[in-house]
Amino acid sequence: MATRFGILGTIEVRRDGVPVDVGHAMQRRVLAALLVDADRPVSADALVDRVWGNTEMANGRRTLYGYLSRLRHVLAADGTAITRERGGGYRLAVEPSVVDAHRFRELSAKARQASGDGQAEALWREALALWRGSAFTGVDTPWFNAQRHLLDGERLAAQLELADVRLRLAQHDTMVSELTARAEAYPLDERAIGQLILALYRCERQAEALEVYERARRRLADELGVDPGSALRRLHEQILTADPQLAAPRSTAPPPTTRPAGTTRPATVTKPPDKSGTVANAAPHVARQLAPRLLPADLSLFVGRDAETDEVRRLLGEERPGPVTLLVTGPAGVGKTAFAVRTGHLLASCFPDGQLHADLRGFGDDPAEPFTVLGTFLRALGIPGGAVPAELTGRVHLYRTLLAGRQTLVVLDNAASAQQVGDLLPSGVRCATIVTSRTTMAELNGRRLPLDVLDPTRGLDLLREMLGRDRTDADSGSARSIVETCGGLPLAVWVAGARLAARPHWPLAKVARALADEQRKLDELAVGHIAVRASLQLTYQQMSTATQHALGLITHLPGPSFAPWALASLLDTGLPEAEAVLDDLVEVHLVQTCSVNATGFRYQLHDLIRLFARECAEKDIPERERTDALTRLLGASLHLADLAADTLSVDFQGISQLDLASWQPAPAEADQLLADPLAWFNDERQFLIAVAEQALDRGGGVAPAAGLATALTTLFQVGSHFDDWERLQNRALKAALSSSDRHSAAKIHRCLGELTTILDRYPEALDHFEQALLLAEGEGPTYRASATAGLAYVHRLLGQYSSAVFHFEEAAELAESAGNVNCLVYATNGLGVIDLEQDRVEAAIARFTKCLRVSRVAGYRPGEAQALRCLGQSHRALGDHPAAADAYRRAVAISEDLGDRLSATHATCWLGDVLVRQGEHREGRRLLARSLWTYREFGNLWGEAATLYALAEAQLAVGRPGPARRRAEAAVRLWRQIGSSRWLAVGLDTLAEAYALSGNHTAAARSREEAEEVRKH
Repeated sequence: MATRFGILGTIEVRRDGVPVDVGHAMQRRVLAALLVDADRPVSADALVDRVWGNTEMANGRRTLYGYLSRLRHVLAADGTAITRERGGGYRLAVEPSVVDAHRFRELSAKARQASGDGQAEALWREALALWRGSAFTGVDTPWFNAQRHLLDGERLAAQLELADVRLRLAQHDTMVSELTARAEAYPLDERAIGQLILALYRCERQAEALEVYERARRRLADELGVDPGSALRRLHEQILTADPQLAAPRSTAPPPTTRPAGTTRPATVTKPPDKSGTVANAAPHVARQLAPRLLPADLSLFVGRDAETDEVRRLLGEERPGPVTLLVTGPAGVGKTAFAVRTGHLLASCFPDGQLHADLRGFGDDPAEPFTVLGTFLRALGIPGGAVPAELTGRVHLYRTLLAGRQTLVVLDNAASAQQVGDLLPSGVRCATIVTSRTTMAELNGRRLPLDVLDPTRGLDLLREMLGRDRTDADSGSARSIVETCGGLPLAVWVAGARLAARPHWPLAKVARALADEQRKLDELAVGHIAVRASLQLTYQQMSTATQHALGLITHLPGPSFAPWALASLLDTGLPEAEAVLDDLVEVHLVQTCSVNATGFRYQLHDLIRLFARECAEKDIPERERTDALTRLLGASLHLADLAADTLSVDFQGISQLDLASWQPAPAEADQLLADPLAWFNDERQFLIAVAEQALDRGGGVAPAAGLATALTTLFQVGSHFDDWERLQNRALKAALSSSDRHSAAKIHRCLGELTTILDRYPEALDHFEQALLLAEGEGPTYRASATAGLAYVHRLLGQYSSAVFHFEEAAELAESAGNVNCLVYATNGLGVIDLEQDRVEAAIARFTKCLRVSRVAGYRPGEAQALRCLGQSHRALGDHPAAADAYRRAVAISEDLGDRLSATHATCWLGDVLVRQGEHREGRRLLARSLWTYREFGNLWGEAATLYALAEAQLAVGRPGPARRRAEAAVRLWRQIGSSRWLAVGLDTLAEAYALSGNHTAAARSREEAEEVRKH
């Protein structure tokens, strides 16, 4: 038997060309981690790190050993072994050549050594044909991501080598589309650009070739401050002089009729959107078009549906005059989601610009809103978070504009109505949409494909795949009876099969007889999720009362997945006890392990099981008991979120929310969960938001829900989750004001003031801070200190220094009284910045040095990073550029360690500036270009303006007044928009200098005069 292993796409094993089921996702990850080092030992610690991204993960080794044991059993059929090596490592004993990634590298090496271009072309094509998609599709750990990045680089190198060979073989007339796509995907790769220019020239499209060169030259100058390399410049000169050496060689072989493996069609270049979703006339915010791959992993267990699959491939894979919408309908549990995912993967090659996917949760308690789904899609398509429109209409317009010229598949799963999907349908003529729903959606235009239950043969195939042929053939009568009494509904067959698979000692006849007792009910309840109730009831009746109780409470958890600590709070028990209950539920396949993240396992319920268990809970668990459980969940969420925020110590509000938590996990368990508070928040962010929203929906006391929204501020800020921050806290603010909860409203106003300051919406920020202070009137310093400091900061940004000094000084006094060290540092630092901006540099250094000392004593690392940034600014003002660079580098290191990309960029920007001033022009401009993209990603206008100003200064330093003028004009526009008068004057000075160097002395004088007027006011 010939067994082949694949990691250049989904992780797969094929034996004689037939897919082999090697287990669920985590087990496939273990296999992939061994395949990368095929026939070489890998230590257990390395495997745990590769698979879970954390060598310290609880039970990591024990879980790994279980996966290795099951893999040994699966692979043993053809003699493939996983051996234990001396020193504790594991080796997958296979020839590297049977692994597609190693085979790819082997063929690439042969292609580079080929004796002729014809042989080289064949070898490169064979190598690239091994790629089925992104390497390790669906796997997201640091190690796998790094391997994917490495392999992607090798794939690009192979594509470029193949393109060179094909150009030498005079195949240029069939290559333009492919080369255009690659040049747009890698706009700074001069080799890709040169290949496109040469192909266009040889196709007698000289004007287009010269236009491509000019665009590349401008981009290199604008983004990196460099000219094209010598090779690209030489090619340009040869085109201008019609150099005969550029003529195509005589073709020695007919051009291929198919697209080269691994290439994509031309990408559509779009302009960045403004806040309303309108396409702006400016340079793109995104350097390359992304091809998102959002489909869930393909399913190893899938039988039947051959005719339906062929129909979908015919409908969506052929040339079409316009966008196609396919509605897949059928009763719950019939396999619509599995069918959509499988066909999506089969059609992936027909949609090279990517596949989008969203679970709309149309029949759950929390259906997905088109506004939220569009935000996810736009980010996946490469739109920076800060540039995603804030209104639904803007998001719809931008989404359809981006997809207008692309060939993208959109899968909208579990939709409730045409209204839910209407805004998510693309209008691009080469796009297609698959919608799944339990309803017929008569009002939705499009093709329809109803899915029926499986016929007896296919139903038996499904059971056989789960239990093995030997077991089903040994009692074929009972196997057929199970399929028949389940009505051919895939989920019902799956549940019955799962129970038998978990109990290999049970005879099939036991389940067959149990299902036969429910025959009358199955006959009567023949549609929708009711058809599966008998099977679920059988499983449910076998569980203990405590496990039934736990399953009922789980159905009240918000969101699609949850961690064990959430169940512990519902059950009012410890983490080990909750994990034991989950193990019992996983065993009978009523709860599924959906992922393993940095902080452990996450679980989910199938929506039909959730509906069934919710019915049972409403009958068996008193309403008061369910309410108390959700109150404990809110308390645990609030307690953990506040502890995580306090551990990170980023914010300066200084108001603990812990007194609002009605329940909390044991201290040791909380410490275990929050060993890495940022990783915990990244895993739990959507769940915590859902808990807060659920509590606001339930009514009752607003304070704990508002407290959770407040506690999440630090975590939102560090991760730059500005959409989530604004949406949740606006809702909490409305609830607090409606219930006259002044304390909660004051805290949330202050947090929203911080958010709108970050987003450069200064009038809103002033209003929020002023409202917070108004609501906190008569309160002690704790409630007023941080709002006063925030108010002062906005006044400082607006150049209103007298107001800023007054409020900063007041905030410092209040913070000292309240014992809020973070706020004291923030206010003192603000006074230092004002000193610096008014040229009192020595006074500023004294304040920043104090802030640095206090921050280090208090362990306030964001304050330490901020003080270092400001000391860097002070040294820069004194002309001590080496000292400034050192301070900036230390600030960057702290912010990056905290995971705070925006703060790290604040220091990186000015580091680039001082490097330019030290003569390190290339590195300085590189850091500035990187900062510019980051600021645009976050929508931070002030930072973008500062970087543009620094880039203008960098261009002036090398005598390029033209690019300097463009950068300075852009910076001035932004500072004018923001209303920052002090920096507007600075930008006008730089603009005047650029005009003067360009010889436009009239414009230079006008800019200087305006700068003086701005300073007077």
